[in-house]
Amino acid sequence: MPTHLIVDGYNLLAGAGRLSGHLESARDVLLQELAAYRHRKNHAITVVFDGWQQGQSSERREHRSGVQVIYSKRGERADQVIQRLAREYGADCAVVSSDHEIVNTARAHGAMVIGAREFSDKLRMSSSAGGAMPYKELDPGNDVRSTRGPEKKGNPRKLPKSQRQRARRLKRF
Repeated sequence: MPTHLIVDGYNLLAGAGRLSGHLESARDVLLQELAAYRHRKNHAITVVFDGWQQGQSSERREHRSGVQVIYSKRGERADQVIQRLAREYGADCAVVSSDHEIVNTARAHGAMVIGAREFSDKLRMSSSAGGAMPYKELDPGNDVRSTRGPEKKGNPRKLPKSQRQRARRLKRF
């Protein structure tokens, strides 16, 4: 079953540095990129935008090219909607946001968290490369062993287990 991706829309736009221009066009471009990403990866995607200041009295949902878009109701922030969705889906979702409050709630309910900048880079890389894998950098030749003390054991070039697990989960995206 594909993982559900919950995206903090304005946080992702800010992470990509696209909040300075016309907001409506920036949202449309983001939705087009996410629709293309959804088509390649086959993940269900929900994007949440703030509507709490001049939004409607009820939460508004729409679908654009297979991406579900939610505008929070007046008086409710997008953060609250994302936290509610993270509680609903639990470990079956991944949350894209750099907001600490959202990150903490998502992790507490077992959801995977991807930073807005990290996902923006991944989105840009996968769309520009056409899904091709990027080239790996060559080893610069720096010897890691010289910085480790004699009490350390294990392979010094191997990432810690928690980072390897995160990288493995991140490969799905």
